[in-house]
Amino acid sequence: MTYRLPDRPLRSLMGLPAPASRLAVSVALHMAAGGVMTVGAASMLAGHGGLPAAYVGYVAICYAVVAFLMSLHLGGHAPHAHFGTANRITLARGMIASLLGGAVPVVTALDSQALWAASAAALLALVLDGVDGWIARRTRMASAYGQHLDINFDTVMMGILALLAWQGGKAGAWVLAIGLARYVFVAAGWFWPWLNSELPFSQRRRIVCVVQIAVLLVCLTPLMVPPVSSLAAAAALGLLLFSFAVDTLWLLKAGTGKRTS
Repeated sequence: MTYRLPDRPLRSLMGLPAPASRLAVSVALHMAAGGVMTVGAASMLAGHGGLPAAYVGYVAICYAVVAFLMSLHLGGHAPHAHFGTANRITLARGMIASLLGGAVPVVTALDSQALWAASAAALLALVLDGVDGWIARRTRMASAYGQHLDINFDTVMMGILALLAWQGGKAGAWVLAIGLARYVFVAAGWFWPWLNSELPFSQRRRIVCVVQIAVLLVCLTPLMVPPVSSLAAAAALGLLLFSFAVDTLWLLKAGTGKRTS
């Protein structure tokens, strides 16, 4: 006599959690640990360099945004069931972004040492941006989830640095376009679906992203003052808009080609 096992995965029969469930738990644990460390760091920084007690609350709000972004596109991490070292490095960038974001409402009260420290933190995040992708490929943990997380955190960092430049008097409100450009591009895809098509890999995009963050973090230092800081930010914005224009034209031609073929 032969016995036939029920049509359920062996993992389920053994009482083991599915990879998707284990991944969700892993991400949740990293979210919690990252939140504790970020808020803890903010608590230690509050009261120094011009940071008020309210800074802790501002940082917590920023980290809530980071945690929300971490919860998106989880399905794209398959078949991996764990967060992975590369994503931990990306999370560290999100934690740094939260600490910088908490300083936006009080940037004008920061002393020169605090501004230098903020610039150094942004530089560390920029360096880590070049490490997480390499680690992901090295450990064979590259995934669509990690790619989305990387892009989202890059966009958040640019937006926060743009806000710091504006609130710190280094550039006008127009500098916020650096942080908003990607969101405008995504929103435009709701009206023109051809903008949602996948773009080929481009080193240009990576370089332009690095330039935006590098210019804005330099503008944050006490050495950069208007009009020099404004000119530097304007040049970075011009480069970013040029990059988006190139991608838009490529998508337009690709979409036209599909319709005529």
